[in-house]
Amino acid sequence: MITLDRLETVLRTLPRLTIGLVGDLFLDRYLDLVPGSLEMSIETGLEAYQIERIRNSPGALGTVLNNLAALGTGLLVPVSVIGDDGHGYDLLKELRKLPVDPANILCAPDRLTPTYTKPMRVGPDRRAGPDLPVDAQTAAPGPARQAGPTVHELNRLDVRTRGPLSPGVTEEVCRRVEQVFRTSDGLIVLDQLVDENCGVVNGAVRDTLARLAAEEPEKLIYVDSRRFLGEFTAATLKGNRSEVFGAVGNALRVVPDADDSLSVALDSLSRRTNRPAFCTVGERGILVARPGHEPVLVPGCPVSGPVDIVGAGDAASSGIVTALLAGCDELEAASVGNLVASITVQQLGTTGTASPQQVRERWREMQT
Repeated sequence: MITLDRLETVLRTLPRLTIGLVGDLFLDRYLDLVPGSLEMSIETGLEAYQIERIRNSPGALGTVLNNLAALGTGLLVPVSVIGDDGHGYDLLKELRKLPVDPANILCAPDRLTPTYTKPMRVGPDRRAGPDLPVDAQTAAPGPARQAGPTVHELNRLDVRTRGPLSPGVTEEVCRRVEQVFRTSDGLIVLDQLVDENCGVVNGAVRDTLARLAAEEPEKLIYVDSRRFLGEFTAATLKGNRSEVFGAVGNALRVVPDADDSLSVALDSLSRRTNRPAFCTVGERGILVARPGHEPVLVPGCPVSGPVDIVGAGDAASSGIVTALLAGCDELEAASVGNLVASITVQQLGTTGTASPQQVRERWREMQT
């Protein structure tokens, strides 16, 4: 566990940090249905959802922005591409509530703003069956619901362009990535999509990041990639268990359910990039690999009661990055990541965030 003095150093440093970010910004749009309403369409015979409230929240890269803002980071500078549409307007409206400089969010008329539209129903889910428990809760923005009626997410409507960025937009993204890298304290790369070269973080962006890392090897580039973690050759990498194993493939002939195999896989990534690598392992904590050292498990912070793990990985990343930029070593940074994630998972029904005061309180709880 990080010492209180070191933790306070991190928290005092946060308002002075400028962090660049690269990745796909999504709009998470929640449609709250009128409780108890069941109105059928005369024309189709299908239920016509009756909506009483619309809630918008930044998603994907926006989830990391939310976490960093809640921790008190001074300035956040994302590089992303959205569409020239209403969803993009609503996304930018939400981002302006955060300490975000939107100057490098490019608007491409030939792209759709990535959007997850989620109808939310209060009460028992009529679709409940063997694979859908009636008491399942789904994340939504806003205050955490610690008790009360269950909320269910119905069929989600996904909007995004399933194709690559144009060469011109890709060139401009690479230029903006370099510009933001040069003028920020560190860079977070969130590679959300599983379709190769269909998002902001494509092959050209990876090549740009590799060049920048070679030119300024002491500057932090932190990468969290859902499917392409193994394609990054020069960065501090972070993944969960399946993402780390996916990054090394069959080269090590690892056994995915063996702890020693995970250590070998993560160590392989660290040696490949010659930089630290992190792997979140749920309530157990964060496994840390560093060149020239044996991997170390930094234990998680035990919490009681129900948990909601949505966004926990992004919360951990926010703690890790801010701690590293404040001068902590990798094990201390993992400890901060565990503290932040342990707070967010207790916020039911919301993609949680953690404030500096909550982080202090959780640290004190861990000493008893």
